[in-house]
Amino acid sequence: MQKDGNDFGLYFLGDRLEFPPVDRANEDGLLAVGGDLSSERLLLAYKSGIFPWFNDDTLILWWSPDPRMVLYPNKLKISKSMRRLERGGRFQITINQAFEQVIEKCSSIERKGQEGTWITRKMKEAFIKLNEKGLAKSYEVWQNGKLVGGLYGMDLGNVFCGESMFSEVPNASKFAFIKMVQDVEQKGYKLVDCQIHTDHLESLGAELIPRSLFIEILQR
Repeated sequence: MQKDGNDFGLYFLGDRLEFPPVDRANEDGLLAVGGDLSSERLLLAYKSGIFPWFNDDTLILWWSPDPRMVLYPNKLKISKSMRRLERGGRFQITINQAFEQVIEKCSSIERKGQEGTWITRKMKEAFIKLNEKGLAKSYEVWQNGKLVGGLYGMDLGNVFCGESMFSEVPNASKFAFIKMVQDVEQKGYKLVDCQIHTDHLESLGAELIPRSLFIEILQR
């Protein structure tokens, strides 16, 4: 692992399975560059409060932002309209029944104001391997037998690290998110890691907490 000499203390990762301390990340949360997407490195990263986020034409970039956007499961906010949708039976939810389909749709769906995708071919292959090892999980939303929404992420056993979601009909991804949070709350998980702030996540009850507190919860 080598420091690149810049003012932010950014590190280039070699072959060794390691990361620098997260407090060495720059003000945007960028911590390190390089390495690989092996299951072992990804597991170490997520357990350390670090996640990969990069484009096809860049090296692997590793991030640990401060503050961190998280959702305490018992603080989930469900609107009246979503509660009606839950009761109405319009959608059906499954878990880990279509992981590859979910990650493919997350990577290919068009998003307003976004060109391309950070879910590269290598990232998809890496998370499919994690899913096969029981370390990544998907939640699927079906309507009339068709996959219309869903999300996937890393499952650490006490924290679920959400990665991406998609929706092909209104409210399908929100329905997946709500069902995921309800599921992990029932199983006693401490947090859902949402990584970075968005108004949408805030409307569902997510909040910013200090990175140090997030790491402490991860390591309990």
